Amino acid sequence: MKTAMSRFPVHDELTAPDGSVPVLRGALATAGQLPNFLGVLAGSPAALRGYARFRGELRHGSLTRPTLERISLAVAQHHRSQPGLALHARTARAVGIGIDEVALAREFDSGDPEQAALLHYLRPLVEGDGPPMHLHEEAREAGWSDEQLLEAIAFVALESFTAMVNVAGDVPVDGSMEETRQLRAA
Repeated sequence: MKTAMSRFPVHDELTAPDGSVPVLRGALATAGQLPNFLGVLAGSPAALRGYARFRGELRHGSLTRPTLERISLAVAQHHRSQPGLALHARTARAVGIGIDEVALAREFDSGDPEQAALLHYLRPLVEGDGPPMHLHEEAREAGWSDEQLLEAIAFVALESFTAMVNVAGDVPVDGSMEETRQLRAA
């Protein structure tokens, strides 16, 4: 059996640089478990603090959790981020998104016309082009405000960053490192 390993060290509060420790402790206090992505990002205190601040601000935005999970699934699929796909499939289901909708979101689509309009708008952005004007107009006609569209673009940037770190670092899916530690201990 191949051991899942990251190209970067997966830090915890005992091995992380001093500048990362407060953020890691905060994440542990709220989530109870440290995702491998944050453990890797802890290798750069500035990157970890920037990520935490950006994510923290977007939590206070106007987009719903199901909308954010759909965006996260689409971005993770685009970048082929296995940790992102595993995490967001799980959290999407926890916020009430059905299996069919999870599959559609991974393809920048939804059975809900409002959600579909937003995902269709974001797809060309993630793929490297700006959304054409007709997709902008369709998103607005579906009910998305400028504030929500801008937040969605910001969230795409955040999730793209997360996916790029996961892919560049070959970060293992959460739980895989713990399973490896348990196997070694046995």
